[in-house]
Amino acid sequence: MTKRDVVFPPGRQALYDKNHYSPAIRANGFLFVSGQVGSREDGSPEPALEAQVRRAFENLNGILKAAGSSFDDVIDVTVFMVDPQATFETIWKVVPEYWGQAPYPTLTAVGVTWLYGFDFEIKVIAKAEQQTDQ
Repeated sequence: MTKRDVVFPPGRQALYDKNHYSPAIRANGFLFVSGQVGSREDGSPEPALEAQVRRAFENLNGILKAAGSSFDDVIDVTVFMVDPQATFETIWKVVPEYWGQAPYPTLTAVGVTWLYGFDFEIKVIAKAEQQTDQ
C-alpha cells in the first residue's frame, strides 16, 4: 500500500481526525483537496452565506498554503451549492475575490439538497511539488 502524503492546515487536525478524512493528499505532482465548507474553528457554519463562502475559501487557502501552493496552482474546481437557483448570484459575487486572473481553472458546479448544515462547499485539484521521503 502506498503511504498517503497528507497535508494538514495549522490548527485544524482535530476536525479531520473527528470526521475520519484527510484535508489533502499530495500524489504524483498533484494536490487533491477535500471539500471545504465555511466552518469556524469549532466546526460550526458561518451564518451568512457570503461569510460562509469567504470562510470556505480561507479554509481552502490554508490547506493550499500548508502544501506550499496557492489558488494560482488550482487546475480543477468542483463547487456544491444548496439551492443554487437562490444562492448562485450571492456566491458568485464572492468568488472573484479569490479566483485570480485568467486563465481560470476548470469548474463543475453541482446543486445539492444537503451539505451537513452548510450552503457551499469547494473541492479542488492543484499542481503541487512532489515531496521527497523524509
